[in-house]
Amino acid sequence: MYRMNADPTFEDVLAAAERIRGHVHRTPVMTSEAIDRIAGAGLHFKCENLQKVGAFKARGATNAVLLLDEDSAQRGVATHSSGNHAAALAYAASIRGIPAHVVMPSSAPPVKRSAVEGYGAEITECKPTLDARETTLAEVVERTGATFIHAYDNPMVIAGQGTASLELITDAPDLDAVIAPVGGGGLMSGTAIAVSASRPDIAIWGSEPAGADDAFRSLRDGTRYPSVEPKTVADGLLTSLSDRTFRILGQRLEGILTVSEENIIRAMRLLWERMKLVVEPSGAVPLAAVLEHPDHFADRRVGLIISGGNVDLDNLPWTRSKRSNVLTFSV
Repeated sequence: MYRMNADPTFEDVLAAAERIRGHVHRTPVMTSEAIDRIAGAGLHFKCENLQKVGAFKARGATNAVLLLDEDSAQRGVATHSSGNHAAALAYAASIRGIPAHVVMPSSAPPVKRSAVEGYGAEITECKPTLDARETTLAEVVERTGATFIHAYDNPMVIAGQGTASLELITDAPDLDAVIAPVGGGGLMSGTAIAVSASRPDIAIWGSEPAGADDAFRSLRDGTRYPSVEPKTVADGLLTSLSDRTFRILGQRLEGILTVSEENIIRAMRLLWERMKLVVEPSGAVPLAAVLEHPDHFADRRVGLIISGGNVDLDNLPWTRSKRSNVLTFSV
């Protein structure tokens, strides 16, 4: 069993890369001359929207599940999630042939529930509150003996997420900066560990919606703030940092750049139109940061992690805005 109380190391990221090889995609790093001209920088997009389950989450969940000892594994794994982590854990459990128990709020989109069920997970529905999710999860764990795999406050989940940037800096070796989105901080922590250890000359930036800027304020003030009533179309970035991810980011990041809703949607649309990439709003936030803060990236080679591509095609932000003439936030 892995060390739950210890922060992950670069060696953990390297081990994760070997462990999950063959179970997840080595996603492509793509470029666009058209977007480079708009941004005034050389951008290299790590396309985790093309990953298993449509998001980087497959990496961390797979690493954590494969590391379970046999006795623990046979009792299964459990989590609460209404998004990509639910599908990722269900997928990882299916690889190992063990039960997966997912607590999902009644408000979860049917398409996401269907994806989780498609990987064979058992879903327990609860009220759409954090308290209900945590209480129901505790009941499921008590009943089944399953191991709780947190979406980001788990060292081996973080190590697995770090494998994306490990591939990025291998495929694009001359980068000056790397930028990833920040929600709970699992992807950003893994990115920071992998990049700072292997390429300390690369500047590491986080990116976050201005309407959900708890991580930006936390690092600025040196105290961890919870995410309270976030308002953003980037619904994958609504969660708060944990003590672990707050500590890692505070030690290793250049900073966190906040972006407007308008630039998130602009960046998302650019990726769809210019690169033909189906990207969710959260995955477009790093490009939005480059567009909104050009002085940090002008004439530099920048790696951006597109975190996912799970989008409700009947509810795209630019079509919502056009219909109502008012930007409607999805939280």
